[in-house]
Amino acid sequence: MRSISKYKVDISILLCIILFAVISIVTIGSAETLLQENNHLIIRQVIWYSIGLLLIYFIMFIGNHFLYKNAWIFYIFGVISLILVLFFGATINEARCWFKIRGIGNIQPSEFMKIILIIVLGRMINNFKEKYTEPTVKQEFIFLLKVLIVVGIPSILTFLEPDTGVVLIYILITIIMLFISGIRYRWFILVFSLFFLAIGFILTIYFINNDLFIKIFGSSFFLRIDRLLDWSSGSGFQLKNGITSIGSGGLLGYGINNTPIYFPEPQTDFIFAVFANNFGFIGSIFLIGLITFFDLRLIKLAIESPKNINKYIISGIIGMLIYQQLQNIGMTLGIMPITGITLPFISYGGSSLLSYMIMAGIIFNISNEIIRYRN
Repeated sequence: MRSISKYKVDISILLCIILFAVISIVTIGSAETLLQENNHLIIRQVIWYSIGLLLIYFIMFIGNHFLYKNAWIFYIFGVISLILVLFFGATINEARCWFKIRGIGNIQPSEFMKIILIIVLGRMINNFKEKYTEPTVKQEFIFLLKVLIVVGIPSILTFLEPDTGVVLIYILITIIMLFISGIRYRWFILVFSLFFLAIGFILTIYFINNDLFIKIFGSSFFLRIDRLLDWSSGSGFQLKNGITSIGSGGLLGYGINNTPIYFPEPQTDFIFAVFANNFGFIGSIFLIGLITFFDLRLIKLAIESPKNINKYIISGIIGMLIYQQLQNIGMTLGIMPITGITLPFISYGGSSLLSYMIMAGIIFNISNEIIRYRN
């Protein structure tokens, strides 16, 4: 552990996070006008951001080496929390994904599992590449089996909650980090071939015989597939009203706290629809531009980092962020399936925001390492 005074904060990334915080708090305030109850979401989000800043400070103080060294301890703790939430978690919207803690709010273990998986996979890939500079097919196969087990355990537990959206993020993180590691492309061809065959099999049963589908996969999975396919027909109250809200915002929008069209989950899943309605096309372009700048800055850090493990870690973070950004904005526009994925740093949520702030602390540490390496 080192004193944080020896570190310099990357101003461009810090500025982006500050702007994200302002946009988040203002938009959540507007979203709250659509809710029937006043849950003091603005105050809660301010508190979560404040705790997040302390987390960034703490991560910079202990350093990334401490996180990498204790990756497996975090992994075990994450898996145990996913098991416990299945038995003792609070049920919200027919999903048991949260621990309800009085005075604090809901804590979602799967959100923290995303960053834990990134750290664990980064360490696994780095150790493998250091041990085998030119691995054989057999060595890669054994390594991939280990990765499958490590990712499969939290994926199954999260799927049982159920939270299909987070499971997709686990898988995406894994694929991107393995691709960046430079393993043979044949593995990706094999995996994607099996994946599309499985999807084809599932959808065939779904469209041919709904009763048979429910007998094989259960009613819960049937409802999830049904929800995913709503976007293709443009059906669904939430989707229609979300799109109408975005379109009605015009060039400059209705202004803060003026969201005349109601749709469910405006503070989380459909936060972009609220923002677009309030600030219009100009505001939407600004937010998308800010998100793009932030992502490009992270990509630049990954390229400049002299340590391979940092490249793997950042690639996992970038992959996760870009997927969630595209998925969240895309589903509000009706061009992507509705999966309940939130917009990073913008949507309301303590667990998700804290996980992003932990990632921000890791990113700041990497940027400081790059500065020291140059000097």
